[in-house]
Amino acid sequence: MKHPRVLLWLLLLLTWNFALTSCSNDDDDTTEEVLGDWTTRSQFEGLARNAAVSFTLNGKAYVGLGTDGVDRFKDFWEYTPATNTWRQLADFPGVGRIQAVAFAAGGKGYVGTGYDGVNKLRDFWQYDPTTNTWTRKADFGGTARYGAVALSLEDKGYVGTGYDGNFKKDFWQYDPTADQWTQKPSFGGNKRVGAVAFTLHESGYILAGTDNDLMLTDMWSYSPATEQWTERRALVSNTDEDYDYSNVPRSAASAFVVNNRGFVALGTNGGYLTSCWEYNPDEDTWKVKTAFEGSARIQAVGFGLGDYGYLGLGTTGTTRLDDFWQLAPDAEDAD
Repeated sequence: MKHPRVLLWLLLLLTWNFALTSCSNDDDDTTEEVLGDWTTRSQFEGLARNAAVSFTLNGKAYVGLGTDGVDRFKDFWEYTPATNTWRQLADFPGVGRIQAVAFAAGGKGYVGTGYDGVNKLRDFWQYDPTTNTWTRKADFGGTARYGAVALSLEDKGYVGTGYDGNFKKDFWQYDPTADQWTQKPSFGGNKRVGAVAFTLHESGYILAGTDNDLMLTDMWSYSPATEQWTERRALVSNTDEDYDYSNVPRSAASAFVVNNRGFVALGTNGGYLTSCWEYNPDEDTWKVKTAFEGSARIQAVGFGLGDYGYLGLGTTGTTRLDDFWQLAPDAEDAD
C-alpha cells in the first residue's frame, strides 16, 4: 500500500500536467500562423547598390539608378519573372542620382527627382519599353527634392513628401497625356522623408518615414475621385481595440503590392529590420508575415509581379547588396 503523502504528490503531478496540456492547446487555438515563403531569385546583374528605383510594366520590373557609396549610377535593367533573368536597357539619360522616385502610367515608366551628390533634382524622364528609349518630360511641379514617394492611380502619377532642404508634405499629380503637373491637396499627415507608398483599390496610401528624427506612426489614404485624404488606423499598440501595430513604423523601408494587399518590409527603426507586414485595406488591419531571410537592410527596392512580391539591393550600412528575393505571401515557410 502506497503512503498517503506519495498519493498526494502523484495527484498534484497529474493535475499540473493536465493544466499545462490545457494551456498549450488553448495557445495553439488562438495563435495565428505566420505565413510567407521567401526564396532567392536571380542576382541583380548590375553592380551592388542602394537608393535605386523600380517600376513595373506588362509583367516585368525595371530597376536602376542608386549608388555604391562612391558613384551614382545611370544604368537600368529589366527583370522577367517567367525566365528569372535580367537584361540591361538603355542608360537613364539624366545625371546619376540616389533617392529618386519612379512610377508607371499609360504603359510607360517615369523617373525623376533625387540627389546627385551636390544638387537636389526635379527633372523627369519617360521610359518606353517598346522602343527602349528615354524622353525628357515636364519637370516635377514641386521643388527639387529627394526621399519623396510616388504612386500610380488611374493612369496618372503622383509624387509627394520628401526633402528639399526642409521636410515636405505637398502632393502633385502628373498627367502623361498632357505632360502636365497639377498640385493636389497636401498629404494629410506630417511632413516626412523616407516614407513608403502603394496603391490599393483605386486609392493611394502613404505611411512611415521620419520628420525631424521622429519615427511617424500615422497612415493615410488618398482618393483621386474626391481629392480627399482619410486617416487610417495609427501604427501603434491600441489596447482598447486589441491590436498592436507598433512594429510597423520604420524609415527607408520598401513596399510592394500583391493581390490588393500592401506589404512593407526592411528599413530601420532603432536598428536595421527584416520584418515584413501585410496590410488589408478592406479591414484596415495589419498582420505580420515571415521575416525577410536575407540581410537586414535599408534603401532596397520592392515591387509586386503576379502573385509574388520581390525585394532586393539595399545597404547594411557598410555593404551594398545585389541579391534578390521572392515572397509567396500565403505559402507556409519552407524553412
